[in-house]
Amino acid sequence: MSIASVPVERVDRILDAAYACFARHGFRKTTMEDIAAAAGMSRPAVYQYVRSKQDAFGRLRERLFERALTEARIGAEADGTLAQRMDRILAAKLSVTQELWRDGPYAAELLTGPGGGAVDQDRQFVAELSDLLTATISAAAAEADLRLPAANAREVAELALALTRGLEADLSDADRPRERLRSGVALLVAGLAAASKARDNST
Repeated sequence: MSIASVPVERVDRILDAAYACFARHGFRKTTMEDIAAAAGMSRPAVYQYVRSKQDAFGRLRERLFERALTEARIGAEADGTLAQRMDRILAAKLSVTQELWRDGPYAAELLTGPGGGAVDQDRQFVAELSDLLTATISAAAAEADLRLPAANAREVAELALALTRGLEADLSDADRPRERLRSGVALLVAGLAAASKARDNST
């Protein structure tokens, strides 16, 4: 059976087990035997679906980012002000780090640790969020008849992502980062509207 054609539910079962092991023990100390035991399967059976613990690690990271991107896209398409839509997009990113921080001492290794492809996967994740934010900002500006060059929309998107990354650095207070994200986005959007108005008044 090829890995590409295996049942999704079986792979998810293995990845869930791998996540529990990685979060509890860390990548280095986790073995394929640990993952098999947590999945309730034999090690040979696990190898039919996952090539190695490095493979499981990379797939977990990919699954985490794909889920966050889905949430971000839903948030962007839902009704609301620009600030509310941007907040929902960025909250999807923030929630990834918050979830890992809650789930165990080693869970955050999924964002920065071994397993291969971490840098590329993170770069792609952030790039897709930046594109989504930029499109959301540009569309909202057009709806409000605001003059906003594409480069400015991209700059606001990058500033919003930088704000989110800064909030991810300290998650000791579970609720505070989310509150500060909402406030920060509101300030960014208010500044964007003020800048657009100033451009209109200067012409």
